[in-house]
Amino acid sequence: MKTNALKGMKDILPKEQRLRDYVQNKILEVYKASGFERISTPILEDSENLDKSEGGDNLNLIFKVLKRGEKLEAALAANPVNEKSLSDMGLRYDLTLPLTRFYAAHRNELQFPFKVIQTDRVYRAERPQKGRSREFVQCDIDILGDKSCNAEVELIDVTARALLSIIEDKKSNEALFFDNFIININDRRVLRNMLESMGFAPDTLDSVCITFDKLDKIGIDGIKTELEEKQFPQNAIKELVDFCSNTTISADGTEFEVDDVVKKCNDKSIGDDLKYIINTVKKISNNDYKVRYCPSLVRGQGYYTGVVFEITNPNFGGAIGGGGRYDKLIGKFIGEDIPAVGFSIGFERICSLLQDTTFEIPNEKRKLALLYDEEIEFSKVIKKAEELRKKYSVSILRKAKKMGPMFGMLEKQDYKDFCINKGDEFILKSLEN
Repeated sequence: MKTNALKGMKDILPKEQRLRDYVQNKILEVYKASGFERISTPILEDSENLDKSEGGDNLNLIFKVLKRGEKLEAALAANPVNEKSLSDMGLRYDLTLPLTRFYAAHRNELQFPFKVIQTDRVYRAERPQKGRSREFVQCDIDILGDKSCNAEVELIDVTARALLSIIEDKKSNEALFFDNFIININDRRVLRNMLESMGFAPDTLDSVCITFDKLDKIGIDGIKTELEEKQFPQNAIKELVDFCSNTTISADGTEFEVDDVVKKCNDKSIGDDLKYIINTVKKISNNDYKVRYCPSLVRGQGYYTGVVFEITNPNFGGAIGGGGRYDKLIGKFIGEDIPAVGFSIGFERICSLLQDTTFEIPNEKRKLALLYDEEIEFSKVIKKAEELRKKYSVSILRKAKKMGPMFGMLEKQDYKDFCINKGDEFILKSLEN
């Protein structure tokens, strides 16, 4: 029997789990106080739902589950045998597809618009490496049934406040550095309009967007080289390069003026919506975070239909949250489009960043071990523990024959104090002396 967890998955020890519980509880506290309601969905979904979900590259990372019993025997006996015939369900790769199926099944029982929380595990058949796991937790909030731009604004506001709540006790966490975050905002429709106006053909825009989305990683020279390798028109490439070069550079990176792009939009209302969202979020940010228009932002999921957003920080690469509008996905189930927009906070990334700093959970009770011997009446130990729990997190443990190794174990498990009995008396001592 193997003791190690499967590759891309991990066991979580008590100290890390306490941190994860703290982060999740802070996020949920903000979400619930903002009127969002929590649901749960199964980890397995029908293969047809997963295959038609427009999940981008994630569709290649689905853990598929074999059919069972007679169905499997029939599939194996068929000619030819293929992957689709052998599997009829798979593990969810995100929480959006399960939410849309849930809404399609229960919409008559739900408030409209529906403001919903999901915090649960998802699964992707990734090649395991740092920052890429096969099992991880997502924390999502979504608004279903609101087509106005206020839905985007509210999601950004609530998610930003959830992040800020995690780091509110800055005095005891001076080493924490991810609080200087940026909300990057774009609209896929505006981006596609801009690229078409530059001379890229409509049927090539997906490929152009995949390259342009790498702007923050490979720079404008890298974008130019990759587009040339794909043999796009030189005049279109030149116009895109010129556009990216004619920007103002500030301390936090490249700042694009939204007006420079939306004026290229053939639908003025789309540009006006994007400006409204950016300007409104800036008004409510109170300078606690920055808001930036990012015309190269695309995000990978194919189901996004309009505004997309992502949270970044100049201190490290990668995102700590992202989302967007997906107005067409629910319609795949019910034949009627329902406006929908969601934001996923980067739970695993945040926990990892906090672990790498000197972050301490604010107001966490000190851990205390209540050590007793067999001679004392156990009811007295229980009563003493209840008294101590007003101030400490108390674990009741029988005294070891050799106390030295026991104290070493307690220190390793982050116990700060212990209380030990001598007869019917209890003596409180610190492990830090």
